[in-house]
Amino acid sequence: MTPSLVWLLVIWSVLTTLLVVLLIYRSTLTMQEDDQLFLGEGDAHMEKEQAELMIKVNRLTPFVRVLGASSAVLILIIAVLAVYHGMTQPAF
Repeated sequence: MTPSLVWLLVIWSVLTTLLVVLLIYRSTLTMQEDDQLFLGEGDAHMEKEQAELMIKVNRLTPFVRVLGASSAVLILIIAVLAVYHGMTQPAF
């Protein structure tokens, strides 16, 4: 395995680990989300909490998309390089 391929694998694993951590964090935030209709004034604080949760989740979405796309593109590049490297190596 070439050193460049090893470095690509290390970068991919770091990106994918960050993606998994963000996905877990986002899922813990959305577990606290309620699908409720707040009718009374006494429930106004709950509505505010739900709005704050949605702001946090919406703030994470671009990072999740970028990390997911980067991880997917990088693993495709690694696969292409591995196949190319395998095809150009002389057989013993």
